[in-house]
Amino acid sequence: MPHPHSNRSLPTFGPSRGSFALSLGLSRGLGLGLGLGLGLTACRPAADDPTTQIQDPDAELGPDKKKADQERPTANGRDKKPEPRAAPEAEPPAGAITVAAVGGPAPNFTLTDLAGEKVELRSFAGKTVVLEWFNPGCPFVQYAHGEGPLKDMAKKYMAKDVVWLSVNSSAPGKQGHGVEANQKGVDDWKMPNPVLIDDNGEVGRQYGAKTTPHIFVIAPDGTLAYAGGLDNAPRGQAEGELVPHAAQAIDAVLAGEVPPAKETKPYGCSVKYAG
Repeated sequence: MPHPHSNRSLPTFGPSRGSFALSLGLSRGLGLGLGLGLGLTACRPAADDPTTQIQDPDAELGPDKKKADQERPTANGRDKKPEPRAAPEAEPPAGAITVAAVGGPAPNFTLTDLAGEKVELRSFAGKTVVLEWFNPGCPFVQYAHGEGPLKDMAKKYMAKDVVWLSVNSSAPGKQGHGVEANQKGVDDWKMPNPVLIDDNGEVGRQYGAKTTPHIFVIAPDGTLAYAGGLDNAPRGQAEGELVPHAAQAIDAVLAGEVPPAKETKPYGCSVKYAG
């Protein structure tokens, strides 16, 4: 006789099953006996039943894998625990500070450079200013300054009377903090521009700086004209055609025009704010 669970159809009861059902009927009622027999067969999952087995959730549901993991049972009948979520993009800590908006005024600030000299943004009124969020310990910054677009970008635009300021908002004890670490980056990459220390993160929060690098372009009238990524190629890997967002924005501002993209998504290491 074939095994009662060799296929997904309901079993056909022969004489021996009839006797079994009759026996159960005598002790517990014919209806209950049949119910037990059918229940046992129906509750056991078939080996090839796709509704009870997810052998490859990625292949089956693609981006909805987490939903499958949380809502659908696996073959052993246990609910699979959701996979750990990736860390969200770092946001500046919440507070009373109003974050600068593209098209609005760029917040003034005064910070100290590596030589201990104070630098105030408003002293550059009438000039195009570029703020580059910086962290010498970040791999994205290391690539950009070592062999990527920031290798000579500041030098190129400073020759066109653009003011280029690198800002480090790493808190004490965090990656990239300290005059010594930043001076080494300046020396290694022959950076021609000053690096300003913002270790309490106040200026970073004012501008909404999220990553290193994160580029902000300020027009001569003090308007924040661009905020976003250096380009669309993290560590030189572009998806499709390379788009140099920051360079395009600077060129547009120098020409008295609006950048082709006022805001783009920044990439890199999270800014190492305190807390």
